Amino acid sequence: MPAPRVRKLNESVRAALAEILVSEVQDPRLELATVTSVEVSPDMRYADVFVTAHGGERRYAELLAGLESAKGRIRAALGGRVAMKYLPELRFHIDESVDTGQRIERAIRRERRKHPEWTADGDGSDAV
Repeated sequence: MPAPRVRKLNESVRAALAEILVSEVQDPRLELATVTSVEVSPDMRYADVFVTAHGGERRYAELLAGLESAKGRIRAALGGRVAMKYLPELRFHIDESVDTGQRIERAIRRERRKHPEWTADGDGSDAV
């Protein structure tokens, strides 16, 4: 678990990047993209930026291509919003945890429908 100062920096960079994507980058490939987290390296030279968007592999490839295309503009805008000793190089990654969570939730719901005795009242309607 990162130190509180590092967590605060990660969150500041995440919030700034989210705002930049909404207000300063006009690329349709980045529409409805969500910056889920940022991990700035200990030497503050790199920032791993985790993003997600609704869609499958094709949508993710499109999203990463848009981010790579706009990387210079995004990085420059970040420099104007977050005071750091170094302006980190941005490395974009797809955050698949949202998709994984949705797959797990669907599997649990399927199994609960098959086994109504697992729920508190036996009707299979308990929310996940």
